[in-house]
Amino acid sequence: MGSLQFTWIDAHTRLPGSVVAIGNFDGVHRGHQAVLAHVRDAAKARGVPSAILTFDPHPASVLGRSAPPRLTTLTRKAELVRAIGVERVLVKTFDVALSEQSPERFATELLARTLGARLVVVGDNFRFGHKRAGDLETLRSLGKTLGFDVEVFEVIADAGGPLSSTRIREALSHGSVAEASAMLGRPHRIGGVVERGQQRGRQLGFPTANLGDIDEMLPAHGVYAVRVIVGDDLRDGVMNLGVRPTVRPGVDGHKATQEVHLFDFDRDLYGQRLVVDLIERIRDERKFSGLDELKAQIHKDAAHARAILSSQGHPGLA
Repeated sequence: MGSLQFTWIDAHTRLPGSVVAIGNFDGVHRGHQAVLAHVRDAAKARGVPSAILTFDPHPASVLGRSAPPRLTTLTRKAELVRAIGVERVLVKTFDVALSEQSPERFATELLARTLGARLVVVGDNFRFGHKRAGDLETLRSLGKTLGFDVEVFEVIADAGGPLSSTRIREALSHGSVAEASAMLGRPHRIGGVVERGQQRGRQLGFPTANLGDIDEMLPAHGVYAVRVIVGDDLRDGVMNLGVRPTVRPGVDGHKATQEVHLFDFDRDLYGQRLVVDLIERIRDERKFSGLDELKAQIHKDAAHARAILSSQGHPGLA
């Protein structure tokens, strides 16, 4: 089963030699981008395809642990990887059977036979096989027998330490979307389908699109300046994430909502999928004394968001 962006590995998958990086690559942050550029260039030098090997679902969810929230969907991850010039994004279903494979079987069947690996690029903490029995030395030893080399990719760091998906999730959990953007090399992006809400925003003069079915990690509750892809159009806007403490919700109680107001826009969006880039946090969510104070604050938030987005220019669709 395939996709324009990625390919599920099955029993029939065969690559005629490859340089392959193994990892989750969630977020495809600046550290990942450096690794992927190296894989691309190493493959060109060897005259073989470049690829990444990733797993879905997240191994933690199969092994009885909580999987971390996703920074990127599989499709978005593949899109970002391919944009760097890596030719193939290969996805292997992670299940109990795979988790119980020995390191030798994993290397022989998947890396050597299926991927035709000539060079395998991994992180310095890479473990593989049943109960994580295989380590770097195991992989190198198997590679000598099976015909592939092994490289450890260098971790990129900034002033806050090594770049990692964990650090980005931590920043988002505090609402620090600008910090997350700096590590990602682009804004954190979420996508959702517009659902019918309670029309509260329209009553206040600020109609909002209520987003559901969001797969990516949401940042902390608050108000954010955003850019939104609507079809082939890019619009500026302001987004509220939270429980709307000033306006008592209906039958759902204080259920969190994701509401985006698009500037200078008044079209019916119900059922459409919007893509939202979170640019900068404006403030915490808080409760106001009433609707008049809330409406005044929304005007301030919108003006603040316009100023932020205007200062950054208009990047176009990406």
